[in-house]
Amino acid sequence: MKDNSENQTVSAPAKAIVLVVDDDAGIRNALCGVLESVGLECRAYSTADELFALGKLDQPGCIVLDVRLPGVSGLELQAKLKAMGNHLPIVFITGFGDIPMSVRALKAGAVDFLTKPFRDQDVLDAVSSAVAKDAARRGDVMETSKLTELLASLTPRELEVMNEVTKGALNKQIAFTLGITETTVKLHRGNVMRKMQAATLVDLVDKVRKLSETGFLA
Repeated sequence: MKDNSENQTVSAPAKAIVLVVDDDAGIRNALCGVLESVGLECRAYSTADELFALGKLDQPGCIVLDVRLPGVSGLELQAKLKAMGNHLPIVFITGFGDIPMSVRALKAGAVDFLTKPFRDQDVLDAVSSAVAKDAARRGDVMETSKLTELLASLTPRELEVMNEVTKGALNKQIAFTLGITETTVKLHRGNVMRKMQAATLVDLVDKVRKLSETGFLA
């Protein structure tokens, strides 16, 4: 890799780990040196098999992956991880890249595809984007999990009221639609706001939208 004096600290979530997979020990050491110089934790592996045997694939972070590896190739590893439901972002590196190969990797979800020799800053920028992408995904998963817990606390009638409220229906309209009194609607509406931890109607609508987008609400 080329020396670069522009290296800057990369913001990363706590405990994020960059998993470097390359069969060239010199490249592995150089990459880890660059990443660790800006405060990132790095773990290096020479093959895909070694990564699966020793790597912490459930930890926040990303993978810096050589395309050409002994045994399972980088692209094959990418496909295998995807089939397993593993969403760690991947930054590909290669000394023998071509356009079809890079297109294939990027279409399959790779964050970047760097051709050797590359600048240290190029690696840092790509890793920073990958780690940020992973943090955002994990944040969305946690938020969805929390929202589904709140949703499960609603009674069937409260769920009906919430659906009508978030469609913009007035209390009188909801009462008519559900065959209950306005007073009962107001009671259920208050329970919905409290149980869903919604400070405002806009907040409630946003939470229902997110649940709908993830398939937890029809």
